[in-house]
Amino acid sequence: MINASLKQLSAQLAAKKISSVELTQLYLDRIAALNPDLNAYITVNPELSLAQAREADARIAAGKAEALTGIPIAQKDIFCAKGWLTTCGSKMLHNFVSPYDAHVIGQFNNAGAVNLGKTNMDEFAMGSSNETSYYGPVKNPWDKTRVPGGSSGGTAAAVAARLCAAATGTDTGGSIRQPAALCGVSGLKPTYGVCSRYGMIAFASSLDQAGPMAKSAEDLALLLNVMAGFDERDSTSLQREREDYARDLAKPLNGLRIGLPKEFFAEGLGNDVGLAVQAAITEYKKLGATVVDISLPNSRLSVPVYYVLAPAEASSNLSRFDGVRYGYRAPEYVDLADLYEKSRAQGFGTEVKRRILIGTYVLSHGYYDAYYIKAQKIRRLIAQDFSNAFKQCDIIMGPTSPSTAFKLGEKGDDPVQMYLSDIYTIAVNLAGLPGMSIPCGFGENAMPVGLQIIGNYFDEARMLNAAHQYQLATDWHSRAPQGL
Repeated sequence: MINASLKQLSAQLAAKKISSVELTQLYLDRIAALNPDLNAYITVNPELSLAQAREADARIAAGKAEALTGIPIAQKDIFCAKGWLTTCGSKMLHNFVSPYDAHVIGQFNNAGAVNLGKTNMDEFAMGSSNETSYYGPVKNPWDKTRVPGGSSGGTAAAVAARLCAAATGTDTGGSIRQPAALCGVSGLKPTYGVCSRYGMIAFASSLDQAGPMAKSAEDLALLLNVMAGFDERDSTSLQREREDYARDLAKPLNGLRIGLPKEFFAEGLGNDVGLAVQAAITEYKKLGATVVDISLPNSRLSVPVYYVLAPAEASSNLSRFDGVRYGYRAPEYVDLADLYEKSRAQGFGTEVKRRILIGTYVLSHGYYDAYYIKAQKIRRLIAQDFSNAFKQCDIIMGPTSPSTAFKLGEKGDDPVQMYLSDIYTIAVNLAGLPGMSIPCGFGENAMPVGLQIIGNYFDEARMLNAAHQYQLATDWHSRAPQGL
């Protein structure tokens, strides 16, 4: 049951072979047994989850079920959920119980899905290893001495360890795709604006985007059908006609043109990762696709550009956490300024403080033009590179991460090396494009390798088609960690 697809689970529920309450309890039992070691969840509330499951069973009995009705979905702890502790992995929000639902949470509630719990994450989504969480690091289910990736590491670990049927994540610079690759699951970052950011605690507003994580591309399509949609409460939400992201899954890949950026296969790419990705490309050729060599010349600048723009936006977004209205408040202070200083000093972790300081610096008088404006200009060039590339190909493929999962603590003292973990994913966010990662093999130490697929704007259905056809021909996505 825990290895079943969302479609199979839905069929089981519809046929009354299992109830939503029983399915939810199955996952709750697995969480109780395995989460103390993996640390994939921050908050589990069986009472709330089972109440939703009972409502779902009643909905199924009344013949009003939808595709995800009764299915337990884990939610990244960056999404506000009414009545649930919502921490964003930070001491700053350790006691914040949300009074409202994020748009994405509301969409799942409307579909009748069950909120199974809130998954662990890097503090305020700032990190690539899930080691910056106030609640401690998440362990990779494939090797508990290694990181699961970040910032959606708890979500990726929960899906890989079968502690949920599927889950949500967010992606600011690769935070869905990179942990999906390191944990051997599938994850998709939609086109910027396709999923509402309302109720999603902000890190970098022009980059953040919600997306699904699951075992397969087919599951991702079903999840995105629920998550996507216009929301008037979010000024960046795009008003478009709803679409069925599963509509093209069965299409053959004959004639599909795959672009391979030479910059993605250069120095810095692990040999084991490169071999697995090349083997996946060979499989795509067998499926009827053709390969085109392309170039993304400015992608090498994506990391420095990102670490100017993202901290700048973070320094603005996180100014709301002042110890006054909600969240952590320092227990002792002498005046208002002292309250601000001590609450932030005690409430934020090291990485968050580092990025706030960088962001405040690049936005300060005398440095705004030299850093922030220049980074915005290069961002435009990066987007133009993709535009030129898509004149030659339909989708772009390459590695998701330069290496497989590294050891816990291995890069904690070297922020630059940690930042380079996202070197292949960041450019997609800067351009606002959709991207995804699917399992394509194993590298050194028998750790998963992810294949990144990048599409043109609003081309999620084509990407999902390419991923699904590959997964029909291979079984990498169905592999699960042993002993769990």
